[in-house]
Amino acid sequence: MSLRRTLIITAVFAAMALTAAGGAAAADQAAAAGDLQTIVLPAPQTSGGMPLLDAIRTRQSRRSFAPDELPRETLSTLLWAAWGINRPESGQRTAPSARNRQATDLYVVLAEGAYRYDHQAHALQPVAAGDLRALTGRQDFVQSAPVNLVYVERMPEESGDPQLIWAGSHAGFIGENVYLYCASAGLATVVRGLVDAATLAQALHLPAGHRVILTQTVGFPGS
Repeated sequence: MSLRRTLIITAVFAAMALTAAGGAAAADQAAAAGDLQTIVLPAPQTSGGMPLLDAIRTRQSRRSFAPDELPRETLSTLLWAAWGINRPESGQRTAPSARNRQATDLYVVLAEGAYRYDHQAHALQPVAAGDLRALTGRQDFVQSAPVNLVYVERMPEESGDPQLIWAGSHAGFIGENVYLYCASAGLATVVRGLVDAATLAQALHLPAGHRVILTQTVGFPGS
């Protein structure tokens, strides 16, 4: 058997294994979601806001958050700005990705449960019921802040430097969109790397090959 044929067969079996793992994980998420329902978000605000240079000038990390929930309209625009579709004709999005792979999934952890952002439907798909906010980081404020975002990269279990660099870059691009939107909307945010990624991945029932890269907290500024 030629080397090329061997590599093709190996790739096919790897893809089949990942597909099977993904199906099992989806079933786990559906079971863990319990009575949580899909949240269809209102249309996001896609124009206006603070001028870009003003948003860059005022962008900052904050670690004090009020516990108040974000209005659905604000959450909608936040998620669209982070990783939504800004060119419907092509399906391309608000942040760049290597080779346009769009391999990052955005999870949203709220007080009642965790959801995956469905950019095509602009909706939140439930993945786990219950308050998982404390698992999104090691700082005390994550437990009471209204929104914790989790950036998850779909990548092979054993990934080399290029894939890891791309994964970090993707999370960084999306996270900076969140920073700029928060500056414009008067919200507080901070991106974080201090997280038990393995425990969080288990709580979210992530498929094999899906890796937690970064988390980011969003809410109204605390006192």
